[in-house]
Amino acid sequence: MNTVNFISIPGSIAPEQEIVVFGRDRLTYGELNDLVARLTAVFKREGLKPRDVLAMLDTNSHLYIASYYAAAKAGLTFLPLNYRAKEPELEYMINTANARLLLVGDRYIDLVKRIHSKLNGIRCMAIGEGDGALPRLAQLAATAEPDESEAEIEEEDVSILMYTSGTTSLPKGVMLSYHDFTAYVTANVEMADGTERGVFLVCAPFYHIAGATAMMTNLWTGRKMVVMAQFDPGNWLELAQREKVTHAFIVPTMMKQLLDHPGFAKTDFSALTNLAYGGAPMPLAVIRRAIEAFPKSVGFVNAYGQTETTSSLTILGPDDHRIEGAPAQVELKLKRLNSIGKPLPDVEVRVRDEDGKFLGAGEVGEIIIRTTRIMKGYAGRKDDAALAEGWRATGDLGWLDEEGYIFFAGRKDDMIIRGGENIAPAEIETVLMSHPGIEEAAVIGEPSVEWGQTIKAFIVLREGHRASAGEIQEFCRTRLASFKRPETIEFIAELPKNALGKILRKELHAPAANS
Repeated sequence: MNTVNFISIPGSIAPEQEIVVFGRDRLTYGELNDLVARLTAVFKREGLKPRDVLAMLDTNSHLYIASYYAAAKAGLTFLPLNYRAKEPELEYMINTANARLLLVGDRYIDLVKRIHSKLNGIRCMAIGEGDGALPRLAQLAATAEPDESEAEIEEEDVSILMYTSGTTSLPKGVMLSYHDFTAYVTANVEMADGTERGVFLVCAPFYHIAGATAMMTNLWTGRKMVVMAQFDPGNWLELAQREKVTHAFIVPTMMKQLLDHPGFAKTDFSALTNLAYGGAPMPLAVIRRAIEAFPKSVGFVNAYGQTETTSSLTILGPDDHRIEGAPAQVELKLKRLNSIGKPLPDVEVRVRDEDGKFLGAGEVGEIIIRTTRIMKGYAGRKDDAALAEGWRATGDLGWLDEEGYIFFAGRKDDMIIRGGENIAPAEIETVLMSHPGIEEAAVIGEPSVEWGQTIKAFIVLREGHRASAGEIQEFCRTRLASFKRPETIEFIAELPKNALGKILRKELHAPAANS
């Protein structure tokens, strides 16, 4: 199934339904499909043919959504670029993808000019007002004759080439096929039928899998999308109230910014029914605070997934976030708030040891998954995570409890080995963040001649709080085994993170982190 059908089929059912809102631009299905048809004509006129790569460097907008669907309609591969990437990373992504045309937002035109001589003959087009030299996408679309044809695609053709965030040395190009997105969307949401499905507030960037799947699931199911160019807590709160937002997805750092914003207490959340979060581990203190602060009618959902698996794999649902009942039940619910929930219906999850043996409840090992929507592969490199019988290694450590809830213990690569003992940083970080004066914490292993590795903790203190390294080590003494206690503690102003809030541990290992 071509993913352009995510808007063309609902559009044939309810062409007058308002479906995308971006600033002052409000588009119905009919208007969105017309814009997509015009952009399709523009891309074809530029000489792009099926399977050619169309790249985009900009923040979220209605034109971003339309450009993706026009690429799909023309049978192209869409390359959404991380606008926070460094110049060498952008060069690498554009050149290794062999992109033919780059759509560039106004704020990134100067950047593209700086690196253009290093790009392999790519043509550029301005998404916004441009600089007077580049052709303007909106202007070309306005004068183009709509192209209503739909390219014939193979299910395994690459719809989106999505580079990972670059927490490793170089980003990896994840090839996601039309089949991958179709399997994810049709398995997890109903098709639109013209009835009211609510309003979704999108603030995750479209270059991330959470943003990409948001513009597919919501448009397929008929839920209006209110699009933010970039996350801003004040604007998020304003839009949530004004647009009567019913659904939203945020990352943990966004949740905290919303709770801390002075406008939070004044915001009317009466329409909000579903607030999902993911992209990075959620500190227990933050989600507990959110559960208390938002109205009881808000259902929280923790979603865990990977780019390679076309988004979410597991869900911790609203019932698991309702901390109520007898004391034993409350204790169990609080424990499970640290989990990533249970697998979605089309996903299998197991935990294995280093020899490949499946582990039982409570045993820590690598989380492996099996689903029909695993990526086609990495562009230009081998997929070392592929396992026999359709299983895939996630690189994440965790364990299952007796009821099948999955608990995350950190990245396999982040595992600290001290004196032969395997130590998951997440366990230590959870203890550290239970300290009343600690806002955030990250733990890494440092080389040691005697122990192999010793434990170092980076601490961000809460505003107005003070604590010494000795105080924190004493706090850990009664809560962690001796070999798990941090030997070194460093206080820093903030932790290095990517756009979705994941801690960039490689930067903590760099000498700059210690300067």
